[in-house]
Order: sequence, then C-alpha cells, then structure tokens
Amino acid sequence: MISVERLQKNYTVFQRRGLTRKRKIIRALQDISFTVKRGEFLGYIGPNGAGKSTTIKILTGIMTPDSGQVRVNNMTPYRERRKYVRGIGVVFGQKTQLWWDLPVKDTYALLKEIYAVPKDTFNRQLKTLREYLTLDEIIEQPVRQLSLGQRMRAELGAAMIHDPDILFLDEPTIGLDVISKQKVLEFLKVLHETGKTIFLTTHDLKDIETLCEEVLVINSGTLVYKGKLQGLRDMARLPKTLRAKLAENSPSPDIAINGSLAKYNLRHDPASGSIHVELEGSSNHALVVKELMQNLDIVDFRITDPSIEEIVRYIYTNKMPSNCG
Repeated sequence: MISVERLQKNYTVFQRRGLTRKRKIIRALQDISFTVKRGEFLGYIGPNGAGKSTTIKILTGIMTPDSGQVRVNNMTPYRERRKYVRGIGVVFGQKTQLWWDLPVKDTYALLKEIYAVPKDTFNRQLKTLREYLTLDEIIEQPVRQLSLGQRMRAELGAAMIHDPDILFLDEPTIGLDVISKQKVLEFLKVLHETGKTIFLTTHDLKDIETLCEEVLVINSGTLVYKGKLQGLRDMARLPKTLRAKLAENSPSPDIAINGSLAKYNLRHDPASGSIHVELEGSSNHALVVKELMQNLDIVDFRITDPSIEEIVRYIYTNKMPSNCG
C-alpha cells in the first residue's frame, strides 16, 4: 500500500550573527526506506524534530522530497495530488480542516460535494460516523464552540466522509481528556477491523501499544527500527524489573539491602514501601525472589517488562544501530 525508497528532504535556514546571516542545511530525512502493507496499522514515533511530520507531509502530497521515490496506492502523492487525495483521509492534531464558523454538519456537506460522494453513500457513512464518534451532541454546533476533544472527533469524521482506504493521523489524540481519547482510540480500532490502512504518528506510546501491529522509529532523520513491538524490546535488551511490596510497619530494609542483598543493587522507595531490582537476562529470577522473601517482610511482588517509553528513550539516547538496512 505504501512504498518509500531512499527518501531525502533538506531544509535551508538562515541564522543571524551580528550583521550577517549564515546559511545552514537541516537534514530532515536521510535515505528513508520502508513499506506498509495494505490493512496494516503502523505507529510512527520519534522525538521532536526527528522527521515525522516531514514524512507524513510527503506521504499526503503536501510536500515534495528532494530525492527518492514514494508510491501510495499505486500513485505518487505529490505528482497526482488531485486524484490521490480522493483515496486518503488526513488528520493533523494541531490543524483543522473544519470551517470554523459553520456547524459540523455543514462542513460535512461541503466535503461531500468536494469529494463527489453520492448522496446514499454519504448518508450511510454519516450514520456510521455519528454512531461511533457520538457526533449527535455536536453536529449542529459551530466548530468554534467545540472543546478540543469534540473537535478531534469531528475532525476524524471529516477525514472519513469519503470512506478512504488510507488514513494518515498526525498526533490525533494530543491534549485530549481521557474520555475523548478513549472514544477516538475505539473508533480507530473499528476502522482497522474494516481493513483500513492507518499510519499514525504520536508521542503517546500507550496509543502505540494499544493500537499498532508494527512500529517505525525515526531519530535525527534516520530510521532506526521497523517491526513488531516485541522486536523493539529485543533490540534494546533492557532488563525486567522486580517490584516487591513490603508489609506495613515492617522493619527498615536498609540493613539487608546494604548487607546480604547488596549484590542485587536494590532500590528502596519509602514513600510506596516497595523494593525495586533490575533483573538481567541471565538472572535466576526464582533465586532472587527466594532471597528477598527470606530477608525481607514481603507481602506481594511482580516482575514487569520495561515500558515502551523506557525502550524508546534508551534507543534515542544510545544511538543504537538501525535494523532497517
């Protein structure tokens, strides 16, 4: 569905120094290549300035690359834009495609005409969108009166009026409250189940874990990973963490921590009454638990994998080698 080969994009900026200006080249994308299968839900992540928004602008036909090739649904987005946009939906979290002073329903009616959606198809699609995005409460209101969460639901509806095959989402849940975000995520799950191809950029890694089958990681304009979330964990090789809850009013664990258990480099959190220890891959986890139980008054414990946030932070800061060839 999406094929990107050796994509390159640079920006020229000028920095003033005294009375002179110095030209500087910003390499936004450097030799980017990847593919996305039809029906895939891909998460695209990276720090600010990594190249995510530049990539999605090229994929949606807004921007032309300096070099490389992009094919989406057998079209080149920035060369066949008029035809291409009929098959895609786009949501930019910090920009709107809705008419500010018009009711939501009027924006949808205008989009129906722009995309030449047949009346029966439009009515069916609008009925579905009203149900899944709970639009009935806002569809008569001018966009300027909507809260951020309400507007984002309306934006998703606008992107889906013409029932596109591909949906590009750039930070669609940014700033949303818990309830609004949950509605958006549930709707995206439904879309994916119907076979839509979804390309999601986000800083919220919990969204990635909840929704995405595959993940693409970019750092400083270069791809460093493409694959399953589990593969990302394997790539970082961060240790599991054992968290043990101490009994209330139990004796201070400091003597044991600095004595018989010192080899485990335990961390004591007095506020939560818990002990933390990182378990290396070769650790005998059962032996560690046994020694803790013998030396401390423990009422509960659990072993957890590193969070996706920890993994991605590690990859960014350690500049790990790419698995993308």
